[in-house]
Amino acid sequence: MSEPNTTPDERLGTVHENLEGWIPSTATESEIRAALEKAFDYRGDVTITLKDGRAIEGYLFDRKIKGPRLSDCAVRLIPKPKDPNDQPEKLSVPYSEIAALAFTGRDTAAGKSFAAWVKKYNEKKASGETNIGIDSEALD
Repeated sequence: MSEPNTTPDERLGTVHENLEGWIPSTATESEIRAALEKAFDYRGDVTITLKDGRAIEGYLFDRKIKGPRLSDCAVRLIPKPKDPNDQPEKLSVPYSEIAALAFTGRDTAAGKSFAAWVKKYNEKKASGETNIGIDSEALD
């Protein structure tokens, strides 16, 4: 499985994965499981291609692991609406029906880590800026 790009954060001793645009290998059961775990933590849309050729783009918000087989497990996602007025229904897709996965949406949390916020805050403070608070930034 090709791995996504990583960005080390030396101060916090963590590594942040940049999953945007990543298309993991889903050739084996363990690759499918690992890719879906990363998709569950991803804060952007993914595209799931089913074994019947249909593609579903949306936000993966949950997964159910009820047993050891792929058919015992499912991901739940909110499909991206085709019309802005649509209220899409949540879908459940068994792991066993997934042929491919791609991280196609923008990661709305990228660059929004606490460490990035502290760095920006300290830069503003060092430049003499006043009225800087602890308010969070908008995601979009």
